[in-house]
Amino acid sequence: MSGEYMITGVADYEPYVGAQTIERLIKKAKALQDLHVVHVNSTYYGGGVAELLSSMTLLLNNLGIKTGWRIIFGPPDFFRITKGMHNAIQGGDINLSDYGKKLYEIIVYENSIRMRLDHDIVVIHDPQPLPLINHYRKKGPWIWRCHVDLSNPNRELWDYLKTFIEKYDAVIVSIKEYAQQLKTPQLFFMPAIDPFATKNRDLGEEILNERLKRYDIPTDLPLVVQISRFDRWKDPEGVIKAFNIARREVDCTLVLLGNVATDDPEGQEVFESMLEYQDERIIIRSVEDAALVNALQRRAAVVLQKSIREGFGLTVTEAMWKGTPVIGGKVGGIPSQIQDGVNGFLVTSIEEAADRIVRLLKDEDLRQRMGREARETVRKNFLLIRLVEQYLDLFSSFEPSYRLKNGVGYRQG
Repeated sequence: MSGEYMITGVADYEPYVGAQTIERLIKKAKALQDLHVVHVNSTYYGGGVAELLSSMTLLLNNLGIKTGWRIIFGPPDFFRITKGMHNAIQGGDINLSDYGKKLYEIIVYENSIRMRLDHDIVVIHDPQPLPLINHYRKKGPWIWRCHVDLSNPNRELWDYLKTFIEKYDAVIVSIKEYAQQLKTPQLFFMPAIDPFATKNRDLGEEILNERLKRYDIPTDLPLVVQISRFDRWKDPEGVIKAFNIARREVDCTLVLLGNVATDDPEGQEVFESMLEYQDERIIIRSVEDAALVNALQRRAAVVLQKSIREGFGLTVTEAMWKGTPVIGGKVGGIPSQIQDGVNGFLVTSIEEAADRIVRLLKDEDLRQRMGREARETVRKNFLLIRLVEQYLDLFSSFEPSYRLKNGVGYRQG
């Protein structure tokens, strides 16, 4: 840890990735010391994007690359529109009126007036700030990073968004299955976790016990846990149905923990609709508490991420890092993390989820074996240091003339 305030530095990753990897990153970063980079998204907290940016921007600065983080602001109507876009990108229906498009573009334009983006490289995250590119004279490359499931986007919406996307110099999606027909070059960066964040580091038994006690989480029976934003795509109702089937065979407690992101107006509605399912053994909490997440993922016998659509699923990664077996929906980026039957289970139905819950709760050896495999999977593939190196390689691929080395031209001005 570097400095008086214990900020994580790249050297802290050496025990996990080895000295050679650290030396390679430092060498790559030295060639980019003059860069000034900025990331733009729509919230400072709530969801995986904000968590990624919180840690990654600090790590890039530690490497000597000036890296900032901006967010866009808007009224509730703006975020209702962009939440509809988020759902439609993942295959949902949308009725995007001319009024809706106009409001979306006007709010982004208003943000552009307040936001100075004259950086060497600008990285825009997800659809909320996407049209910003229309309102700046670019000094360098602009990159659009889409974190959601792009396997089957609503075509009407996608054709509209493409008018902005194809003005960018590169597009990053999580996995190759999300590739789209675009004039813009596409890259594939899977997300990653910060093992030193409060949510992921070892906090000690006393702190973990205190967090669970504070939120009245009973620990007398095995815990089955799902941690997600309150979002229909995460299928919280399906989780409860699977749990109710499983507990006919084995006594256990279900905990659904989530939060409501500032850019997701549907979250509170989903949370409130779930409260009717609560009973003595179904605990539902809406809390922003990283230490509680840590405690639940460590103390759980089983973690679920039974998503219907999932851009990647960092909650899967987090639980796997803690050596806890995960049952995940066979969608989006989850199969990129879970090898079915080896380091977790992939499921396509409520009945399959219930069966895997029972199998894991009844077989401690299976839980331990899968947990060991899960942690090693994350160590090798899903720590933040790998993602930072991918960004360094991308930044260095832009020549001083801002032309990609692969021969695809950067649009000047």
